[in-house]
Amino acid sequence: MSELRIQSWSMPAANLGFENPLPPLFRRQSPSRLVYPPDIPNEILENLGYGHLSSILPYTVQDGFDRELQPADFRTAVLENDILRATFLLEFGGRLWSLVHKPSERELLEVNPVFQLANLAIRNAWFSGGVEWNIGTTGHSPLTCSPLFASCLERSDGTPILRLSEWERFRNTPFQIDAYLPDGSPVLFLRMRIMNPNSHDVPMYWWSNIAVPESPDTRVIAPAESAYCLGCKPGHLARIQVPNSDGIDITYPKNAAYAADYFFDIPDGQYPWITVLDGDGYGLVQVSTDRLMGRKLWVWGREVGGRNWQKFLSPPGDGYVEIQAGLTRTQLEHLQMPAGAEWSWLEAYGLLEADPSIVHGSDWVRTRQHINQELENMIPRAALSTEHEQGADFAETTPMQVIQQGSGWGALENRRREVFGEPAISSSGLRFDADSLTNEQIPWINLLEEGSFPVSDPGTPPRGYLVGDQWLDLLERAMQNDAAQNWLTYFHLGVMKSYTGDLSGSREAWERSLSLEWTPWAARNLAVLVREDGCLDEAAELLIAACDAVPGNVSLAVECGHCLIEADLSHKWLERVLGLPHSIRSIGRIQLLEARAALAEGELQIVEQFFSNQVIVADLREGENSFTDLWFGYHERRLSIDENIPVDETLRARVRADFPLPEEIDFRMRSA
Repeated sequence: MSELRIQSWSMPAANLGFENPLPPLFRRQSPSRLVYPPDIPNEILENLGYGHLSSILPYTVQDGFDRELQPADFRTAVLENDILRATFLLEFGGRLWSLVHKPSERELLEVNPVFQLANLAIRNAWFSGGVEWNIGTTGHSPLTCSPLFASCLERSDGTPILRLSEWERFRNTPFQIDAYLPDGSPVLFLRMRIMNPNSHDVPMYWWSNIAVPESPDTRVIAPAESAYCLGCKPGHLARIQVPNSDGIDITYPKNAAYAADYFFDIPDGQYPWITVLDGDGYGLVQVSTDRLMGRKLWVWGREVGGRNWQKFLSPPGDGYVEIQAGLTRTQLEHLQMPAGAEWSWLEAYGLLEADPSIVHGSDWVRTRQHINQELENMIPRAALSTEHEQGADFAETTPMQVIQQGSGWGALENRRREVFGEPAISSSGLRFDADSLTNEQIPWINLLEEGSFPVSDPGTPPRGYLVGDQWLDLLERAMQNDAAQNWLTYFHLGVMKSYTGDLSGSREAWERSLSLEWTPWAARNLAVLVREDGCLDEAAELLIAACDAVPGNVSLAVECGHCLIEADLSHKWLERVLGLPHSIRSIGRIQLLEARAALAEGELQIVEQFFSNQVIVADLREGENSFTDLWFGYHERRLSIDENIPVDETLRARVRADFPLPEEIDFRMRSA
């Protein structure tokens, strides 16, 4: 009998900590320019240049996590029938954390034995393992470390359904995931649904990222003869043959020298699937209806950096790879979703059993045909399509019980739409109830209904940001109300204008905020603005003043350190570090900034101590070369002083030959 129950999952876990309260004003860099193959379809080229974000607003950064593992319990929803048991982490993006095939007792996913966070996502915090649902834009989901709305309902035959949903704030679109396991089903079904309730088109993006165990005989198979590779050649999106490219069979992850993305070019009309099978021909298969047409293999590669990243994310072991499924051919694209449109598709996950001699044979055509036939036996394409169509019958069914609340932003949008006479985003099946509202949304409700922000304590950082034309218009109209003339109103006005690119307007707003009441928050925002304008000394003065006002704020301290080093005021940062509370000075990122400043000032003993202490920087960014630059810079400076020689290309080449980067601090995605 199929069932749904709420349980807990225990494992050692890092602490996510508090979200960074400072609005993320720094502009995101445009995607790197790539060289494309000459035969790339125009449709892909158009999608590659569309929909990329210049800011992560209105979200904030999740960088308050640590690496101290402590026993913790995670709230889970478990779907189970006689064949499969699926476990979802409700508080962390609704991630499918485990999928067990009960008759064989096989775990089909990579289940990380610890909850370890690292800086690999668009909002910083990310963790490996399971199946992650990515919506909005590239860079992992903005909701991957946030709770989703969770509720339960039933199909007409009594099969329980777990519904996960949320209001995605990049695109202002709701999405819904209905997960269920009918009696006797060999696959877990997930019916995905995205709605665009706006009167304009929006860029849309979805990829389901599936972590699976990697072993020496693991083979990843998809129904394609070619793929687009990002990472095979630096700066290129290369088109390669599958399975063999330059004499290497890329379908065996163990063969990958470097971290790389392989986007399989599945022909139109082909049943879209991807599977990862071991030496005995067993493993996970993911299949979907046609809308989810993209498939990808991600590998960390054999280099030291890739191996270190895997150890940074989980205890040392055999490692893992990701197989992924998305709305587009490559993960670099966005699709144009028309106003008022609704998109849905069905995904299915289960154990595939295939003939190992064919799975690992040299005839790629026969391998694909064999898998396709096994899939037709397991879950026929026509049956999957019918299952998806029948899912429309319960897509709008009202949940019987709310298991967990998500954010209050969908409820706030409903409130705004009610005031402006627009259709609600809630429906009988998708609810954003007032119970989800928190202190982050209350000031905006006050603006909506009273025409002003309530007075706020200047010593407490503002929380909860909004962007968009409707809210900007509301805020500008509120300026005519005497009650709105307070520092917080102008603070948020500056954030909104900064988001739109109106830098003179944002500067005027923050200067007005400071004139009404000086706060470290408006001072910091102004510092970001003038720093990007090249006025480093002015930015440094503003950040020093902000840090002096709230010396215990880690986020301000980090930004101050970066700015002082950039402004060639490293000596001032070294002085400030001495006065920081121990709880802040001991943070890895602060120690790294201290070592960088010490290198600039020639205080090499501080750099030596940094390396000797084996400092761990919890939020080290994927692709960040801070350790690399510090290591080589230290040895260049040391030899320059000891031998009284200049730091030139000759010395740099000598250092790289004589003082290779220690493996334990090598996080380079590609060393050459």
